[in-house]
Amino acid sequence: MATNPNAASIPASVLVVDDEPDLRTLYELTLLREGHAVVAAADLAQAREWLAQQRFDVLISDMRLPDGLGLELLRELTDAQRTEKCIVITAFGSADNAVESLKAGAFDYLTKPVDLKQLRNAVTQAVQSQRHPLMGNQMRAGNSPAGGAEPMRSAPPPPSGLKSLSRIVGRAASIVQIKGRIEKVATSMAPVLILGESGTGKELVARAVHDCSHRSGGPFVAVNCGAIPENLIEAEFFGARKGAYTGATHDREGYFQAAKGGTLFLDEIGDLPLAMQAKLLRVIQERRVRALGGVQEEAVDVRLVSATHRDLTALVQGGQFRQDLFYRLNVIELRTPSLRERRDDLPELAHALLQRICNETGQPAPELSNQALDWLKARELPGNVRELENLLQRALALSSGSQLEPEDFGDTDDSDEVPTQPDQLPDSVLAAAAAATVPEEIPADLQSYLDEQEKQVLLKALRECDFNRTAAAARLGLNLRQMRYRIQRLGIAMPSSDDDAV
Repeated sequence: MATNPNAASIPASVLVVDDEPDLRTLYELTLLREGHAVVAAADLAQAREWLAQQRFDVLISDMRLPDGLGLELLRELTDAQRTEKCIVITAFGSADNAVESLKAGAFDYLTKPVDLKQLRNAVTQAVQSQRHPLMGNQMRAGNSPAGGAEPMRSAPPPPSGLKSLSRIVGRAASIVQIKGRIEKVATSMAPVLILGESGTGKELVARAVHDCSHRSGGPFVAVNCGAIPENLIEAEFFGARKGAYTGATHDREGYFQAAKGGTLFLDEIGDLPLAMQAKLLRVIQERRVRALGGVQEEAVDVRLVSATHRDLTALVQGGQFRQDLFYRLNVIELRTPSLRERRDDLPELAHALLQRICNETGQPAPELSNQALDWLKARELPGNVRELENLLQRALALSSGSQLEPEDFGDTDDSDEVPTQPDQLPDSVLAAAAAATVPEEIPADLQSYLDEQEKQVLLKALRECDFNRTAAAARLGLNLRQMRYRIQRLGIAMPSSDDDAV
């Protein structure tokens, strides 16, 4: 995990609350060896006495104590707007307590029997979540009864987080609100569930949660749960050992291992098969995975963010989604607004999309005329931002001027507009597909199939023209700008020696 190299060595102040003397001593010694200043309390009353005397960086509390629940302490700190990061220790299998503590504002939770490596890691993560801790001569030791350092202060998100937030374009109240929540939820380990219609930027939000967090230096692994064949899904998620199945010629890591130290984004979580839902729930609860064909389990260190455009509550009621998994995933809920809920953002959003598309293709960004903007405003845009982006890409491919006009978007008749959803493709596109070589099996994703067919035609024309794009475009009845757009969109690699390269 790529994190602040100084974070683990910074002497954080830690309060440990546990009524079992042996465990309390074990936690205390473990953290003292890491260089932290540690004090301990046997119950809520002693913990409150310590908290009244000083502030800490991290509070570690058992859930059940002789005089109450550790959850009470957590809520008191939240109500008092204290800065301590709270880690709650729950009994094995107490999923409800873990989720309740995360919803109440806990940074993380540990399950008994506590793995000391996980304990050290959780404290380090809590320290790093402060983002920019005060270091060197800014820290004053010896100012507390424990001789520890002053608590760390939170700072704005790191540069990567600010950049990700800037990509969420718009000034509508719903956009301002979700950006504020992203900053807030990024500083904990609680699972996040992002809900919203297709094309509203759920992955953009997930990426911002990652980039605003203390895990921003680690990997961000995005997985489309609906795109994995059911017979391979366990190996894809958890990895597989050599010989685990036919064709497994070597060990391979899964998504959980690949996301170690970072964030695992499970897109379209509502499409996950029920059998896999049960296995995912177990991993979330125990934070350990066993590779397919493996014997031993290994600990996983990931922040889980999931998303779906489907109504999970309805799926739970219909028996298609496990209620206990929904409960574990929906600790923090973010909802991305549809484009029709923020129509005033359309001009700014269209401009930003044009700039991004043109930056990727290396071409100057044209202006959007008032007439073209009015044409876009009149569209229903059921595909939201994704549909808007598709329309702009099409206009760029068809336009030859320095300004986009309504006619550059094609026929302005709504009936001929190409929607973004595969099941809404117009007859003209379906006819073109039928005219091509008909596959033996109907493709599950028509748009991907058509893209592949188009890619092969372009490659054939390019090869026959020695990868001269101008000549290949002429063969296909396209202009050079249209050819460049298609090469970029389909990811066609061009020879570096080509004078006409993208």
